[in-house]
Amino acid sequence: MPPPWWDAECVSGNPIFADLEQFFDISRRDAAPDIAWLNQFAPTTAVRFVDNESLSADGRYYEAYIYATGQVPTRSDNWHDFFGGLIWCLFPKTKTLLNQLHMAEITKHGAKQRSKLRNKLTLLDECGVIICLEPAMPQHATLLRNHQWQHTFVTQRSDWWQGVRPVIFGHAIYEMATRPFLGLTAKCLFIDVPAGFSHWSLTDAYSFLDQKLQQQIANGGLLLDNGQLTPLPLLGVPGWCSANIKTSFYQNTDYFRPVSTKKSSND
Repeated sequence: MPPPWWDAECVSGNPIFADLEQFFDISRRDAAPDIAWLNQFAPTTAVRFVDNESLSADGRYYEAYIYATGQVPTRSDNWHDFFGGLIWCLFPKTKTLLNQLHMAEITKHGAKQRSKLRNKLTLLDECGVIICLEPAMPQHATLLRNHQWQHTFVTQRSDWWQGVRPVIFGHAIYEMATRPFLGLTAKCLFIDVPAGFSHWSLTDAYSFLDQKLQQQIANGGLLLDNGQLTPLPLLGVPGWCSANIKTSFYQNTDYFRPVSTKKSSND
């Protein structure tokens, strides 16, 4: 569980939040960021943030309310909604598309019956980490999909942040990372990026990813590909946990689990 509410120490010095720190400088805030603060960064062509009471008074389903109004209901003093708001600011095109896809599925199946696509949309939205692979690094997708943790995180460790660039998309991952724990697991979404991408400015990198994610998800098939949204033990990412500098860290098979027999046969 995250802290009851605002505690800048949960963010400052935690490398998992490095991108958010560069964009929003959130650890310097003495008080909790509020809706007005979020709206400073909101892309006006996408959405605005409003108090969650607006949703309660309206009565519509959450996704339907956003779709109809262009407003994102946001609970005060709530880590989950706070990080959700920051993802809207960083990925406005992709988040808008996810909302549209949710509504299309709701129109087909109703709000209560969750289709396979809606489940995948939710996994990405809550737990997704984009693994950006430069042209020389496609092998890391295979290694991660097949739980070859030693090969990707230890043997080929130097590739990370040089040709393999992780970017958090799931706001629940940020929420849980305020108090990281062994067992914290995300879902990988593999995206090919140009050579040198790992050294682009954050603004250029996130703008590129937002555009490319929107296009690839809209074209269909990306999220329904069984090779996408595979498990990622988050604290294994080099640089995101001080303990993983020791190779023995990766020998914990309760966390770094081998691939299941069933998965191996399907691959």
